[in-house]
Amino acid sequence: MTHSIPASQVSTIILACEAGMGSSLMSVNSLKKKLKQAKVTSVTVVHKPARGIPTDAQVILVHKGLARVAQGKAPDAVVVAFSQFLNDPVFDGIVKAFTDNSDIVSNLE
Repeated sequence: MTHSIPASQVSTIILACEAGMGSSLMSVNSLKKKLKQAKVTSVTVVHKPARGIPTDAQVILVHKGLARVAQGKAPDAVVVAFSQFLNDPVFDGIVKAFTDNSDIVSNLE
């Protein structure tokens, strides 16, 4: 079963990382910028360490190497894994879900 959530129901997106603040923080800022350019103001993007993800998280963006950790921390969340911290198509897909009023869908197998 594919895990998904309507973008209209999402208030917060968590971008989770291992512990650092380098590349993942650049990803947070990039996603915020993309959402702002698309005039999406209904969602907040926050940065958290993967092991500090709250159990009630709605949508988690995480590098594919930490996807299972994120899924374990918040089993009901929609977990979307990416490969590249910048310019990964996953980020554009998230923005598109908001602008098209469609679902955000987990890409985990």
